[in-house]
Amino acid sequence: MPRDYDLADLEAWDTRIRELASAAGLDCYPQEFEVCDHHQMLAYMAYSGMPSHYPHWSYGKAFEKLKTLYDHGVSGLPYEMVINSNPALAYLMRDNSLLLQILTIAHVYGHNDFFKNNFTFQSTRAEYTIGTFKSHAQRVRTYAEDPSIGLDRVETILDAAHALALQCRRNLAVQKLSEDDAQRAALDAAAPRADPFHRIHRPQEYVEPDLRKTPLVPDEDLLLFIRDHNPYLAEWEKDVLTIAHEASQYFIPQIETKIMNEGWASYWHKRLLDALDLEPDLTLEFIVRHNQVVRAHEGSINPYHLGLRIWEDLHRRNGADGDAAIFAIREADRDTSFLRRHLTEELIRDLDLFRYQRKGNEYVITEVADRDGWRDIRDTLIANVGMNTVPVIRVIDGDGGGKRTLVLEHLHDGRDLHPEYAERTLAFVYQLWQHEVALETVMGGKRQVLVHNDRGFTVKSGK
Repeated sequence: MPRDYDLADLEAWDTRIRELASAAGLDCYPQEFEVCDHHQMLAYMAYSGMPSHYPHWSYGKAFEKLKTLYDHGVSGLPYEMVINSNPALAYLMRDNSLLLQILTIAHVYGHNDFFKNNFTFQSTRAEYTIGTFKSHAQRVRTYAEDPSIGLDRVETILDAAHALALQCRRNLAVQKLSEDDAQRAALDAAAPRADPFHRIHRPQEYVEPDLRKTPLVPDEDLLLFIRDHNPYLAEWEKDVLTIAHEASQYFIPQIETKIMNEGWASYWHKRLLDALDLEPDLTLEFIVRHNQVVRAHEGSINPYHLGLRIWEDLHRRNGADGDAAIFAIREADRDTSFLRRHLTEELIRDLDLFRYQRKGNEYVITEVADRDGWRDIRDTLIANVGMNTVPVIRVIDGDGGGKRTLVLEHLHDGRDLHPEYAERTLAFVYQLWQHEVALETVMGGKRQVLVHNDRGFTVKSGK
């Protein structure tokens, strides 16, 4: 611990900041802090901040990479790391200056409020986070230590599960239909009725449902479908797939709200530190540290910078109702809707945003923030935030052609699948399904079916 402060000082600053946060309207979980050294912080980073996580070689690889980059001065460490749990848990670097600790504590309370109140996190069951990850770790270790199973078999399953874990539902606020619910909904859709919206859209064409098909409606939860419909999986293999799926569901809200969340925490650490009326030397260091965090990045989007600018703009535009407006938006949006609704033409122009793409060995600007181009810039940004960078692949048939072929469809959004990645991904699906897998997609403007079976990988023309 640096000589100019001790734990008692940190506790006193935490009390002051917590009181200011509460008075300003932040609604937080109880907050716990752990002071750690750089080696511990590297370990927490490798394990996504979790104090307990199941073992897998990829986490060790991540730790060695992070440590090498840190030891050679290529990259530094985050000022803080906070996880979505109740009570919330955050880590403070032991060697940080007093001002950095104060800034970090304020930043953490911004994240804490966001975790507790944003709708995308309501399904994460924050009060069970630590216990759930400890249970996952213990179960995986039990399987790895079982002589009849062993570490190699466990890691083989986890390799495939990790590759496919993000192929799942992205918005848990939309309830998933059970098979019985889907069957009733399909039959109910056939009943004739008046459409109150017929003036603004064409009525959806009714298609007779195939009640013999599984699933009745496309299923986005790939690991769970394989778990529930592959009769040859052992119980421990099904449990490992469940563990990987639950872990991905916990982290998806963080992926979906990166810009909002970091911008919100940055907005509040600035506002809270301004209210602390710091001494001049601390104020000067704060200005330097704050600008290091929220500065614009050349050639990429800094979520701290973009998020902060949007929150500040929202508060300014709503005048006396600024606080009420930003609290309501904090609760109801995620990055895609946040950017679509609140990244305005004026703000895009003020931020000097533009769209570019690679042509040969050069990067070429293809759109600037003029009257026509700003929407294209905004929409391109939206297409590349959160889970929008992960292709949507759904199960449409678990018994294609009566041959137990697993038929998948890629919801093409104008971006083709990378051929090498598609081939490797289908290999993992085949490994878990243990039978032929077919993926319907569009590549080069043509319908194609990518197939993986016991003869390897092939590409066929689609219908």
